[in-house]
Amino acid sequence: MIKGIGVDVVDIERFEESLDRTPGMRERLFTEDELATSQDRHPSFLAGRFAAKEALAKALGVPEGLAWHDVNVHRADNGAPILELTGIAKQRAGTGKIHLSISHDGPVVVAMIVIENPRG
Repeated sequence: MIKGIGVDVVDIERFEESLDRTPGMRERLFTEDELATSQDRHPSFLAGRFAAKEALAKALGVPEGLAWHDVNVHRADNGAPILELTGIAKQRAGTGKIHLSISHDGPVVVAMIVIENPRG
């Protein structure tokens, strides 16, 4: 059974302009791990992680108190994007399995989240 679904689309150029225009935005949105693994990569890399965080927030019903750093987006050994949750995000997601897909096409990146209930 599905507990939540979330989708987000980010315009990569607009997102990059926002990061350049707003000092401290990178540090507010992303964990140290996300920033460390994004060095020397195309701006779509962080845009994809932002889209994943937004999609998760939607799948969780945008819970009060959710912090950007409650969600760490990284890669599994096989290259698939995965989430590491703490705080409110972990509390609201519970023990259900979370599926994440991130896709880039031209000027946009899209992320989709599906959260399953732990009982199926």
